[in-house]
Amino acid sequence: MVPPEVRTALDALRRQTLERVRDLEQDRSRIVDASRSSNADDEHDPEGQTIAWDREQTAALLRDARARLAEIDAATARLDGGWDGRCEVCGEPVPAGRLVARPTTARCVHCA
Repeated sequence: MVPPEVRTALDALRRQTLERVRDLEQDRSRIVDASRSSNADDEHDPEGQTIAWDREQTAALLRDARARLAEIDAATARLDGGWDGRCEVCGEPVPAGRLVARPTTARCVHCA
């Protein structure tokens, strides 16, 4: 049996992750726009990070956030499909505490 708190936790995680994706998309747009309007040779600037590094770092964070969103959506789909909280590997019940702490999991501690 899946505790009802799992759905609540997934909904909260989804909202937070969507906000993170939006923020990162805005950051990426600002970085790209800034690099278009600048003719600075940032690749040889000894003063710090390059614009390319900032752009790639933001892109990596955005990929991670989108992957997290996919995990959340998959967990929600499992619940919507009637998942009973059993481990996808061994079939044993996933402890309620684990489901509350890691609402996207589909595996017990042993199989994780």
